[in-house]
Amino acid sequence: MHWSDQRRRMVDDQLRRRGITDSRVLAAMVDVPRERFVPPEQIDRACADRALPIACEQTISQPLIVALMTEALQLSDQYRVLEIGTGSGYQTAVLSRLAAEVTTIERHSELSRSAEKILRELGCEKITCLVGDGSLGWPDGAPYDRIMVTAAAEQVPPALIAQLTDGGRLVMPVGPYGDQMLQAIDKHAGRTQVTTHGRCRFVPLIGEQGWPGEP
Repeated sequence: MHWSDQRRRMVDDQLRRRGITDSRVLAAMVDVPRERFVPPEQIDRACADRALPIACEQTISQPLIVALMTEALQLSDQYRVLEIGTGSGYQTAVLSRLAAEVTTIERHSELSRSAEKILRELGCEKITCLVGDGSLGWPDGAPYDRIMVTAAAEQVPPALIAQLTDGGRLVMPVGPYGDQMLQAIDKHAGRTQVTTHGRCRFVPLIGEQGWPGEP
């Protein structure tokens, strides 16, 4: 089966049937070649209904989680997005199809370089790849309309809330190591309101306002 057909099947079987309805998110996940972002030894599982290991003991998230987080972000093609945790670059590519621009931060320089290379080869535009402590965000580019965090912390880093524009939204997994809730945090007039989107399990957000080290 051709990769484009596998991605369509992935979207139909894993996303539509589980309640993902945003047509722009579904189209982006058909278009973005997930198979380009997985290690060669995992290529046969590229569209599988599961997370897959990548370098630096990180993962490329299960397609359903990518779709759920992206849909929860409620993106517009006018929005500026900050992504914390570039990882493989797959989620970054999906975001770039739906937003005006994406700034993505990764603490592992190896992952950042690899992701940036693939994103450039695919012609993904409007993306800035940075290396640094994602728990502190990137204040030089703030404020952001939307922030996505693809790693978990026990609480939302205050630095990220501060960099969110009024009326903005942040989506991230929040909770103790190994057992989190996916949360959407809306900011209005300096106050935040939380909506939960179910249980999840992510790698830890390592940094000054995240986990101090591997738990």
